[in-house]
Amino acid sequence: MAVSSKLWYDKPASEWNEALPIGNGRLGCMIHGRTGTELLCLNEDSVWYGGPQDRVPKDALRNLPKLRELVREGRHTEAEKLVDRAFCATPSCQRHYEPLGSVKIDFGHKADTVTNYRRQLDLETAVHKTEYNEGDSKVEIEMLASAIDQVIAISVRSSGKMEFTVRLTRLSDIEFESHEYLDSVETTNKRIVMLATPGGYQSVRACCTLGVNTDKEGTVVTQGGSLIVNAKETLIVIAARTTFRHADFKEVAQQDVSAALERGADKIWDYHIQYYQTFYNQTSLELGPLTSEDELPTDQRIQKGTTPALVALYTNYSRYLLLSSSCPSNNPDQTLDLPANLQGLWNPSFHPAWGSKFTLNINLQMNYWGCLPLSLKPCMQPLFSLLHRLALPENGERVAKEMYGARGWCCHNNTDLWADCSPCEKWMPATLWPLGGAWLCSFIWEHYLFTQSVPTLRTNFPVLEGAVEFCLDWLVTESFPNGKDYKVTNPSLSPENTFYDEQTEEKGVFCRGSMADLTIISSLFEDYLNVCKTLAIKPHLLREVGRTMLSLPPPSICKKTGRLQEWGIANHKDVEPGHRHLSQLLGVYPFTCIDLDASPILARAALRSLEIRLANGGGHTSWSRAHLLCLFSRFRLPDKVAENFSALLKTSTLPNLFSSHPPFQIDGNLGAAAAIVECLVQSFEITGQGQRVLGILPAWPEAFGTEGEARGIRCRGGWNVSFKWRHGQVDGKVEVRDAAEKDDDNPAAGAETDLKAEERESRKGVVVFPDGRIVAFEGLGPHLC
Repeated sequence: MAVSSKLWYDKPASEWNEALPIGNGRLGCMIHGRTGTELLCLNEDSVWYGGPQDRVPKDALRNLPKLRELVREGRHTEAEKLVDRAFCATPSCQRHYEPLGSVKIDFGHKADTVTNYRRQLDLETAVHKTEYNEGDSKVEIEMLASAIDQVIAISVRSSGKMEFTVRLTRLSDIEFESHEYLDSVETTNKRIVMLATPGGYQSVRACCTLGVNTDKEGTVVTQGGSLIVNAKETLIVIAARTTFRHADFKEVAQQDVSAALERGADKIWDYHIQYYQTFYNQTSLELGPLTSEDELPTDQRIQKGTTPALVALYTNYSRYLLLSSSCPSNNPDQTLDLPANLQGLWNPSFHPAWGSKFTLNINLQMNYWGCLPLSLKPCMQPLFSLLHRLALPENGERVAKEMYGARGWCCHNNTDLWADCSPCEKWMPATLWPLGGAWLCSFIWEHYLFTQSVPTLRTNFPVLEGAVEFCLDWLVTESFPNGKDYKVTNPSLSPENTFYDEQTEEKGVFCRGSMADLTIISSLFEDYLNVCKTLAIKPHLLREVGRTMLSLPPPSICKKTGRLQEWGIANHKDVEPGHRHLSQLLGVYPFTCIDLDASPILARAALRSLEIRLANGGGHTSWSRAHLLCLFSRFRLPDKVAENFSALLKTSTLPNLFSSHPPFQIDGNLGAAAAIVECLVQSFEITGQGQRVLGILPAWPEAFGTEGEARGIRCRGGWNVSFKWRHGQVDGKVEVRDAAEKDDDNPAAGAETDLKAEERESRKGVVVFPDGRIVAFEGLGPHLC
């Protein structure tokens, strides 16, 4: 259905929040679709201000015992003062992401002479198209970002010869500002070459090159730093490289342009679509019935509210966004691939909110929650590349040793292009929290559960073990008022939240053993044991991990409110009861520590916590609302899912379907898609039996569609599930296919397969239908249940 795979508009974008994105994982563009002067805002994922910094706090380790004492005694003001003086980095902030530049194409077609205007983004081909009539001429402009050719390609076609001007620059995101943030622009031989240095010590340098070819009758003239084109058919290609990956960055960018122009438009388009669809077509989602609102332009559909087809479009768009901002490179060396940042790939500002960095206290993780269920396994590779760089001796290992005297490695609440692991900024509720890296490591075991990829698991094991080593040393034994001693984190915090001390009523940030910390660490330890068992290894840490797990405190429930305690055993009161973070509920989602069936008491307490947050205004940012959606889907409350998705559209969605914090943050889009797929299928293991449970439509709201078809949903256990349904019940049979395969994410794995044939044949599971029926399956399949 076109309504589930196309965003379209009947007018050009008047601002960046109305423009449409394309990207190849590294190179991106926001397209405005203007007929007068088209504006293309360019990004390259390694264009960041400044170089690597030495920011590790020098006085943290010798002050750590004193800080722990202050936290233990509830002397909050003194503890925060000490953190500010001894534990914050200097300089306090990490590097920030910047735009690459902008292309302006002056067509000169005025709005009052243009008819039959339409611009659209086709999610099935990743091609943007603007078309209109100008007088007697039909104008068609198509654009794509090719991962094969590593260029942005633009095809301009007109029924008659058309003259237009092409300019390349690097202006501020404020359109009327005249300052250009570049080093030089040279125009010669049908090309424009722009060099830029974002600024700051040891900054990367960037080269952006634009080249033009026309049909045989066409001409290209250099004039005043611009290219004047006069042709019926024109191909424009844009390439960019930086010194982050290439010492000869200028030459590589030039080679990209030359190769793409030589290949020509037809082959660029064919190769791009074929490559893109190998990933995008792994999954499909169609929902109905269709409504009259579904035929409207996308911005008007958003205003009308939830329809089944709009839910499908939102999900498919989110898949497209992750593919476009986290597609692995074609280079044999993928160690410098970068994951989707706070804005994915698309940032218009030289001073972006929160630096458009990689934020590790939920946002980067949320970007990838739906990656595996939505069968976008290759998109995980850039995340693992960053994870390995975080763990390097000069990065995370150094921070762990010099700040905390610990083994292994750690990373705090943010990181940047240079994999900086030191505390970021001077904000007490967030800065001193060294578990960002440990949380990222949860994707290592999760990747195996969904893919059964043993080589990838083995490659990532040293990173996982390093995080385990750090957490073992970060935990300390503390005595609590209940007379028991536990291993907990101290200092600890619940990311970005604050409390009133239950004893002194003093406002505080640091506690001992927050629920978030203990959820992350206990899950990390459990993953470690599972990985060791799967790889059949017995490293030296096994006994230490086992003993430590027995020393962790159990989750605590507030007797007065019935909610899950956020601040560990202490019953502190919230300064902001409707806080956007729901860190105490990580055990429900994305982790699986708290389960409706296996731990009903804790599940009820977690749900009570969620109710209190919502009653006090929680979910007021896009990503926070997305986490709410994920939690309600895991709680199997479809009406709450529908209610919060409607709120996401109404209050946190921009005209181009981007989620808005505000401003735009991609995590809201990707987190909401993870929730939608969780409503379709939930997959868990029956503990001790090695059997997978695949729950079909466990939380599907009627507002999301009374009929539909989902294909290629990937599940834990290495299964792909496809099915149709009508009115809440499966229509026909559920197809379960074995998805375990050779590890194409890791070229170094060679011919090694993920699972031996006998192991695959012994795998088993059950499908749980919406009406409660249970059908067992075993072996390779495919199974029709």
